Amino acid sequence: MKHSPKLAILQSLDAMDQLQMEEVMLYIKGLLNKPSQANDYQSFKREAMKEIRQALRQEKKGYQISI
Repeated sequence: MKHSPKLAILQSLDAMDQLQMEEVMLYIKGLLNKPSQANDYQSFKREAMKEIRQALRQEKKGYQISI
């Protein structure tokens, strides 16, 4: 198995029975069909920008930003 990761994966798949292969395929399909990570990134970015704006407004009012 130390020849290549690809070969190791193929050998592992060959050792599985049909039910195990189906479970692996369902798992992989589930990973591929997840909602776009772009949406997660966009919501994270939006929240981060909101917090930055809020911190900057507080700083203008005389508060110190602590990191």
